[in-house]
Amino acid sequence: METKSAIDAFAALAQDTRLAVFRLLIQAGPNGLTAGDVAQQVGVPGSTLSHHLATLERAGLLRSWRVQRQIFYACDYEGTRQLIAFLMEDCCQGRPELCSTDLLQAGACGPAGCSPDT
Repeated sequence: METKSAIDAFAALAQDTRLAVFRLLIQAGPNGLTAGDVAQQVGVPGSTLSHHLATLERAGLLRSWRVQRQIFYACDYEGTRQLIAFLMEDCCQGRPELCSTDLLQAGACGPAGCSPDT
């Protein structure tokens, strides 16, 4: 991941509503939620939420797709994995194997869930 992309992702997460949306969609899993469900659960009007969702999607942290008239949003696991990998690149003086295995396993999350084998 390029430094500029990491900065954009951190900037997208550095806002209360966007961070809440991201955390909600991480919990929702790969099937995601409709924009309406996200708005209801976060307590933000749809007109305001669309800006936040677009910011997170441009930052590579969310993905969206349309099913008939509804737009679904879910975590972009690859973008999130790249951000975590960017943070861990220089872990322990360039020896990431010395870092906590819990942190290293966080990079192994994907649409099927998180596991050391993913």
